[in-house]
Order: sequence, then structure tokens, then C-alpha cells
Amino acid sequence: MSELRARYLDQVAGAADADALEAVRLAALGKKGEISLKMRELGRMTPEERQTAGPALNGLKAEIDSALRARRAALEDAALDARLQAEWLDVTLPGRPRPRGSIHPVSQVMDELTAIFGDMGFSVAEGPQIESDWYNFDALNIAPEHPARQEHDTFFMHRAAGDNRPPHVLRTHTSPVQIRAMQDQGAPLRVIAPGRVYRMDMDQTHAPMFHQVEGLAIDRAITMAQLKWTLEEFCRAFFEVDEVELRFRASHFPFTEPSAEVDIRCSWADGQLRIGEGDSWMEILGSGMVHPHVLRAGGIDPEQWQGFAFGMGIDRIAMLKYGIPDLRAFFDSDLRWLRHYGFAALDLPDLPGGLSR
Repeated sequence: MSELRARYLDQVAGAADADALEAVRLAALGKKGEISLKMRELGRMTPEERQTAGPALNGLKAEIDSALRARRAALEDAALDARLQAEWLDVTLPGRPRPRGSIHPVSQVMDELTAIFGDMGFSVAEGPQIESDWYNFDALNIAPEHPARQEHDTFFMHRAAGDNRPPHVLRTHTSPVQIRAMQDQGAPLRVIAPGRVYRMDMDQTHAPMFHQVEGLAIDRAITMAQLKWTLEEFCRAFFEVDEVELRFRASHFPFTEPSAEVDIRCSWADGQLRIGEGDSWMEILGSGMVHPHVLRAGGIDPEQWQGFAFGMGIDRIAMLKYGIPDLRAFFDSDLRWLRHYGFAALDLPDLPGGLSR
């Protein structure tokens, strides 16, 4: 045993790397290692011989195992020292900023709209993007011959052969949400309905899928004057200016009567849009008093209640406020564009703190 002890301790001390050390371990303590085979011979010894050889073999095994562990730790320390000598980091250099996500301008403007109208007492209503023909057209007093009900303007869902029921459509506006809100909540009512809408149109200022927000207020004595005040307060808060001037122009929408297009006073001096000043006017939305037929479709008696409604394109007012020249860029998934126009993830808009801090 003295010879085994001296030989294997010398081999452990002389192992130059982890592979050499593992070879020594297997030769001594492996399943067929020399010391392991000696341990098996204990069964053929007499009890008196086992009392002497057993403790001696166990002590030898423990000593070599301890030497192996110590040598392995020494080799690991030496490898770490060599790596630290070869690799170094200048801790005086500034840290590299971690990439961070951005909020899309459309999502940011939706949050701004929610904050503004929420402050006026409006709640947010939502509805399905695939609508029935009745909710999207009939309930909104849109006649069967209206151009919006033709295939060149609206995305119709596929129908099986022989199915004569009116087709479902990708909603062309968020006005169906107003009908659903009236049916669910009744009157009085104040809601806005932001969301995606779909129309067959595509150019620099139009896209087949875009975003709208529509507002609805119903009470017993609501007038156009209250509609004008609501829109003025919205424009003042959204564009973050002290004064705005709106101009109402008579128009026609099937779901409102009377109806009005709304223009805002502005200037384009040096190519820069300035809201509330100048001699130019820019159309920003449509509005009017809710048509009695629409109130009836929503389950509300037009003899007892009346209200106003308005609608505008979220993408368009985002372009105006943040100077985005092309609507198509909203849907290009270009990270460079998003890093330029996007908003920090925690930049939550609120009126006291400022919408676009």
C-alpha cells in the first residue's frame, strides 16, 4: 500500500491538466482501477486480515480522492488566472445602454385621446372588427344603394354558395360600436370608440387598414353648442395650444342630422404646421346630431333623448401633431422609423403632466 500511495500521489501532483488528472482518477479509483480492485479482494480475506486491510485501503482511497480534488481546484485556479491575464475590461469606460422598446405613435395617440375624453367623462367602448351588415350599415341609416356598401369600397367576408343572408364585413368605421353601446348601456351615455377600421383605399394619406376614434354623447337636452365646446376642448388639449378656432361647414352623413365637417384654423409658415393661428383652415373631422333612426336602432326613444357624434382618423391627427409625412410608414415595421417617432414605454400621457412630455 505504501507503494500504491506514493505512486498515485506523484501522478496526481504531476497531472498538467484536467484530462491527465481524470486519467489518474480512473487508473486508481475507477470501476476497474487498481485500488478499486484491491477493495474487492477484501471478501476473500479472513476476518482478521480484513480488520487490518480494510481500514488501510479505505484510508488510501480517501487520501487519493482528497489529493485529486485539491489538484483539480488548483488547475481551475490556474486556468482562471491565465484567462484573467489574457482578457481584460476597462471598467472606466461608460456602460453600453441596453436597447429599449418603443410605443408606436398610433398607440400613444390612442392613450392621449383616452386621457382627454376620460377627463370629460367619456368611457371607452369596444366592439368586433368583423361586423354584420346590419350593425355596419342598416343600423346607421346607410341606404342599400349607398356607395359605401359596394365592393369597391368595403371588404366583404366570403359566403358559401347558396347562402342568401347579408354578408359580414370588415367594419368600415367604429360607428357600430356606438349602436352596441346604446343597446348595452341605454341613455344617458358618453363613450368614445377607438379602433381599427378597413376600407379599400391605398395612397400616401390612405391605407386599407387604419384607425379611427368616434365619440357619442346622449342626454335629454344636448345641443350642437355642446358638441362645439367638446371638440374645441379636445383640440386645445391634444395639440397643446392655448387657443383654437373651429369652423363648422354643413355636410351630409347618413347617421347624423344636421351634419357638419369641422375645420381648424392653422398656418403653414415655412412648412411648419401651427394650430390656432394663421389664415388657413384644415379639415380634421366630421360630426353632427345623432339621427333619430340611429337612436331607434340602438333602442333609445328619439322623442325623449338626443345626442351628438363625431369621428376622426387617429393616424391622420398623429401625422399632423408629430410631423409624420407618409401614412404608409405607420405599417412598414421599420425599427429606425419607430426609434425616431416612437415613445418611451413608460411615457404615459395625462393632462396634468402633459400629453407628449
